Amino acid sequence: MRRSAAGLGALCAFALISSAALAVDDGEKPARVPGQVEKTFLIPAGEGYGVGECLVAGSGSCGQVVADAWCEAQGFAVAGSFGVAAPEDYTGTIDQPPAPKPVEPPIRITCKD
Repeated sequence: MRRSAAGLGALCAFALISSAALAVDDGEKPARVPGQVEKTFLIPAGEGYGVGECLVAGSGSCGQVVADAWCEAQGFAVAGSFGVAAPEDYTGTIDQPPAPKPVEPPIRITCKD
């Protein structure tokens, strides 16, 4: 009877150790929390939707609502910033002849999760 109890105890100990080992390394990597993602979009000022004035003004809730809606349509949560794009943000701003300048600078919307 002693050997049976000892054998059963060893079997239980082996089962506990092996199940703990399997639980620790089950082949799956732990989920990682993604960092905050930002993306900047450049929209032509005369895009035809008539929201350029709202975005360029930068004051009031009109611009924020339009920028948030744009970001949501692109799969982001909210707009971080918006306004007229700086010349170095878009192509064609290096002074080289015959690089045509845009009539109106594009509008910049930076979206984030």
